Amino acid sequence: MINELRNSVKAAQPLIHCITNPISINQCANAVLAVGARPMMAEHPDEAPLVTRSAGALLINLGNLTEARMQAMKLSVQTAGEAGVPYVLDVCGAACLPNRRSLAMTLADIAVPAVIKGNYSEIYAMFDGGYSSSGVDADKSLDVKAAEKAAAEFALRYGTTVLASGRTDVVTDGHRMIRINNGTQRLASITGTGCMLGALCAAFLSAGSGMAAAETACVVLGVSGQLADNAKGSGSFSVELLDSLSTLTDDVICKYKNTEGTDIG
Repeated sequence: MINELRNSVKAAQPLIHCITNPISINQCANAVLAVGARPMMAEHPDEAPLVTRSAGALLINLGNLTEARMQAMKLSVQTAGEAGVPYVLDVCGAACLPNRRSLAMTLADIAVPAVIKGNYSEIYAMFDGGYSSSGVDADKSLDVKAAEKAAAEFALRYGTTVLASGRTDVVTDGHRMIRINNGTQRLASITGTGCMLGALCAAFLSAGSGMAAAETACVVLGVSGQLADNAKGSGSFSVELLDSLSTLTDDVICKYKNTEGTDIG
């Protein structure tokens, strides 16, 4: 399924509209290009809905908010709902900034995302409004079991797929749980890899379901990170990560993919 989805995106070359933050906009665009899709980053409120209507999928990333970007997000999500364009909601910073959690809820009420994505802390904060953490990094005290419980219950609450990223990535719709054990700690050593994961998820969402897209994105980024793991430093790791993303083959995916799926009773 993962390679079928990858090859479908390469063949279709869908337009992926990304309303994301300027900190990682370049990384997100390059990640989308690396898997064969076409990125567009229109964030002006007059432009964003028009681009969304013609896109194969939409990414909404809540990092580094501005008033104009918030307005564009709401208009684009409304358009996505009307036009049947699936979207990924990356709840970046929701664990440390209540306004981002509130905005995420507002967007989900306008149109339910096909995938809600965040790290363990961000997903836990969406599940439990009384929880908070410091910064945009995942709280190391949250283990995979806590993330799985929060992700599964939150997925059922909205009838969607939730992707909780961490040492083990967790993808669930509340009925089935997929654990992705690919990756390397070095992915956390450079800016924007979490945002890249959301962009990859949107690219694959243009050709598949929320569960399939989220699993494929985690495997693709995780395997690419593993292949780049011997890089000398952060700069060369960043370059080699993008090289790996753009040169992955079906055989490499089959060799390195490390996932396990279970039904939730």
